[in-house]
Amino acid sequence: MSSIKQLAGQTIWYGVPTIASRFLGYLMNMALPFLFQQPEKTADLTQVYALIPFLNILFTYGMETAFFRFHAEKNRQQLYNTLSVSLIGSTVLLSIFLYIATPWLTKATGLEAHPEYLHWMILILLFDTLSVLPFAVLRQENRPKKYAFVRVAGILINILVVIIGLGIIPSFTKDHPDHWINGLLPADIGIGYYIIGNICGAAFTWLLLYKEWKQIKFEWNGTLWKEVMQYSYPLIIVGLGGMINDMLSRLVYQHVVDVPQEQARHELGIFANLYRIAVLITIMIQAFRMAAEPFFFKQAKEEQAQKTYARVMKFFVLACCFMFLGIGLYLDVLKWIITLKSKAWGEGMNVVLLLAMGNIFLGIYYNLSIWYRLTNKNLYGAAITISGAVITIALNIVLIPKLHYWGAAIATFTCYLFMMIVSYWLGQKYYPVPYARKKIIAYLVLVTLIVLLHKGILMLYAPLWFSTLTGTLFLLLFTLFVLKVEKKDLQRLPFIGKYVQAYL
Repeated sequence: MSSIKQLAGQTIWYGVPTIASRFLGYLMNMALPFLFQQPEKTADLTQVYALIPFLNILFTYGMETAFFRFHAEKNRQQLYNTLSVSLIGSTVLLSIFLYIATPWLTKATGLEAHPEYLHWMILILLFDTLSVLPFAVLRQENRPKKYAFVRVAGILINILVVIIGLGIIPSFTKDHPDHWINGLLPADIGIGYYIIGNICGAAFTWLLLYKEWKQIKFEWNGTLWKEVMQYSYPLIIVGLGGMINDMLSRLVYQHVVDVPQEQARHELGIFANLYRIAVLITIMIQAFRMAAEPFFFKQAKEEQAQKTYARVMKFFVLACCFMFLGIGLYLDVLKWIITLKSKAWGEGMNVVLLLAMGNIFLGIYYNLSIWYRLTNKNLYGAAITISGAVITIALNIVLIPKLHYWGAAIATFTCYLFMMIVSYWLGQKYYPVPYARKKIIAYLVLVTLIVLLHKGILMLYAPLWFSTLTGTLFLLLFTLFVLKVEKKDLQRLPFIGKYVQAYL
């Protein structure tokens, strides 16, 4: 259990800044309904931020995971130098290629009105990629304070620029139309300041990692690089497939839905906002992964590694269950908040529940995927992800024209359910782990029934105060149930263990 305590501690250290930075960014995105009354105004921004994750996979091509995988086996400095030189060279080449390909990308993504968004996007990709290995060094060396500072500082700069661009510059331009600063920071950029803020935050983050990238020496070990690439190239396929599963619905939505163009842009803006609410779960997943990836590789050498992975999975699923209840039981509160300025943003809110459960399946899949990473069977991971991508593409094309938001949500849910089941089955064959399968399934079914029961009650009586009160009651009852069932294991966890022991 000491290893679980170690992971819990690392998740807190690395997770809190990740949650803080992601949540600040999340709040900034959730502010869109308050800044723009019409959802279609955000469609172009949605397209750009659906494209970035795909390109991030190509720009980084599994180097971060490879760094953790080979860190214990190879000379650390030589590994860092070789991977860094590889990333720097490929980043420059890919950035040039994207710049040349901008006219084609503009047509493919429907961004003819704002081709400059794609030029700005290249700068985000460049700075983010150059920060990947320095951040990996901080995680590997257990330097959470600097990690936290850099992460949060970058997002704060991002937010500051957006506030200035959307909150201050328009009124300043109106009051001082002839001021010289209007040429430097024009008010007509509008929502584009979200991208400019991201550039500034990414550049500032890279500068704060000065000591880490200063350590890079331009030396190259071709043999080492080939070995690393043999391990990491399937991760490119895994990553791209994962991004297809995650982002494709937002990339293709307005192109496949059978409605006029303006209505399609409206629906895309709505669906992107619905997805942001469900992504609350992925914030926790991301925080967990930041600590878990290096932890899993280190733990693999221990005799009780599989039992440790099983315990980690159980607690991870429990955390996801609480997140699901937090979204499902307070969905009316979230709807009330985002529709304060315009009722249009409240369309299709029930889709969030299906998206949220799908994202839980994705989180479980991330946990399960340790089997192919540890056994060097990354091609299996690639095959699973490609299969999931085929399901995603097919269902999006077939269902979105007929079911709109629900079609995209069903595609996401089905894909992640499939990937989770197949990964579990193959993992038990090649690297068996004694997961508490029945208990995990029971928890997932229970929270789903709780949310459905809550919604059934609200069909009879649905004031916001009553929805909030009954939601809180259900959440407390589930908490007490978990504390009773998991009392022994919870008592041995850091921080919360002493409270569980004192009150139960």
